[in-house]
Amino acid sequence: MKQVEPTPLWKRKTLTRRHLVKVLASVGVGAAASPLFSPLASAAKSDNTSSTRMVAAIFFESYITVALQRALRYAGEDGYVASMPQLLHARVNASYDNIIWNTWFTSHSEENVVTTKQGNHVVVTVHGGGIFGSPQRIERSLRADLDRSNPEGLTGQYAPKISRTEAHDLLEGKLPDSTELPVFAFNEFKRGIKDLPRRYAVVLDFEMAKNSKSGYENFDILKDDPNMIVRAGGTEPLAAYLDKARDRNNTKLTGTWHRYGRIDPDQPQTRILRLAGNKGGKGSEGNDLGLGWGYDADYGITAAGIIGMGRYVAVAPRIMSKSLQYLDFEP
Repeated sequence: MKQVEPTPLWKRKTLTRRHLVKVLASVGVGAAASPLFSPLASAAKSDNTSSTRMVAAIFFESYITVALQRALRYAGEDGYVASMPQLLHARVNASYDNIIWNTWFTSHSEENVVTTKQGNHVVVTVHGGGIFGSPQRIERSLRADLDRSNPEGLTGQYAPKISRTEAHDLLEGKLPDSTELPVFAFNEFKRGIKDLPRRYAVVLDFEMAKNSKSGYENFDILKDDPNMIVRAGGTEPLAAYLDKARDRNNTKLTGTWHRYGRIDPDQPQTRILRLAGNKGGKGSEGNDLGLGWGYDADYGITAAGIIGMGRYVAVAPRIMSKSLQYLDFEP
């Protein structure tokens, strides 16, 4: 299928379900001073011959592998695909009619259930691309033999399995592509980490994760929820997001979901973090409006498998004077 370079966010004019709607410069998406892609914003430059700005685009596909592949290609070496903390931070800085609030997104964040060498069960959350940060790794799981004894493939709940080696390497800050990243213990992370990198991991005790809230909960209660703190990138970013989400429709509850009470923690496995959203935020407190659990329900934040659709945000620098999309044409 022919791939078409997407129109940058700041060029879009109208709101549709599958296209961008508004100048996301109000969120910071597509603007050099954006909180979504800081610290790359500092790389923006201008001189007499060229002007470089960060531009974002949304990549939606019915097959998650293709969506991620296109997003990574767009980001290139100097850009990135947005993680869950970056998506939430973008919402905090956006108006409620912005597309960032009005549809769902797949984040470049994942939650891994692993067993330490000492035999302790933990959840290792990676922001910025983890074990399943590459389309090739996703494909390997999707195309593996689904026999229950197969160490690869999917679990009975459709979460991709990971190997013991991948799990142990992750605890040491090593990814399959040889990338190394910092790993923080939850207690340290909750106190606050200064100058967090764009790609990092947080280790949370499995029982603590299992006892975290799952369902529609009060905003103030969720501000101290361990799972939510990790997903949002820290205590302060979480509080900022929850306050903004609560004020959208004067809602009382928001959704956060996990399956730690229904899985076998001895089986290393991974789920991808997804951020729900729909036009106007209707149904954000559950199914009272009959919207169900489909893509029209604003059910909050959840961790899901790798089967199905993907909608990623990719950010990359673009030199304005060297791209046709920024040129003025004569009538």
